[in-house]
Amino acid sequence: MNPQSEKPLVSIISINYNGARVTCEMLESLQRITYPNIEVIIVDNASAEDPSVILQEHPWITFIRSEKNLGFAGGNNLGFNAAKGKYFLMLNNDTEVEPGFLEPLVNRFESDVNTGAVSPKIIFHHSPGVIQFAGFNPINPYTGRGTAIGFGEKDNGQYNLSHTTSRAHGAAMMVSRKLVEEIGLMADLFFLYYEEMDYCERIKRAGYTIWYEAASTIYHKESISTGKGSTLKTYYLTRNRLLYQRRNVKGLRLFISLIFFLVVSIPKNTFQYILKGKTDMLKAFWKGVLWNITAKDIHRNESLI
Repeated sequence: MNPQSEKPLVSIISINYNGARVTCEMLESLQRITYPNIEVIIVDNASAEDPSVILQEHPWITFIRSEKNLGFAGGNNLGFNAAKGKYFLMLNNDTEVEPGFLEPLVNRFESDVNTGAVSPKIIFHHSPGVIQFAGFNPINPYTGRGTAIGFGEKDNGQYNLSHTTSRAHGAAMMVSRKLVEEIGLMADLFFLYYEEMDYCERIKRAGYTIWYEAASTIYHKESISTGKGSTLKTYYLTRNRLLYQRRNVKGLRLFISLIFFLVVSIPKNTFQYILKGKTDMLKAFWKGVLWNITAKDIHRNESLI
């Protein structure tokens, strides 16, 4: 933190969960940035491994240890409440950044008071030059599905023009303190998946725009062949896809969406898991569906302290 800097303070918040070594690699890349005024907050989400190596190697950070795994949204909310900055940057711990990545993100906010959230260009770390994110197409209001612009394409400069987009990317998403004070914290009932999409809908409903900032680049260590199946992932993707629809789609569109899930999505997934003999995945899928039948108070949001 540099209180003498003319640049606004940016609070960079990152969640660690059993990933101390990769978190340290991210912090090493942050030490090479050119932006002069940051604080870095690492929230450890009740890791089973000893996360003390992070603070030992990087004593300049603020380290918060949660005794309970609060998920992506809950962990970031802890960071928001501890942050001192004018801007908050949620940054995945499995990323590395370009030295000048922060200035364009800040400049976007400083030049346009209507900006609600900004994300940089995201390149796959282990697939050099291959794009993961250059903006998002809108989520289909009936299916709850959306696609990333540029995903899997070689970066030849075709997405070097910044533009508004339907939502920011949770791997690197900057918001302002002013916005968080206005709309509240992220909805921690999501726990995992869809929480940043829900937050972006709240940002847009408040009258703000969301930007893809092409002049900023980070590298994400997520595999291009995304995500091996797991019961945890199946449960939360099923649960939160429905939860997202219920929180953000209204009227006739919501009715059609629920009919789609009932007539198409649920039978299709059920039969696929049965045919493949994946009974554990079938149970996780139905657990996610049933959660939505019994869940109450799905519209609650917490305020910034």
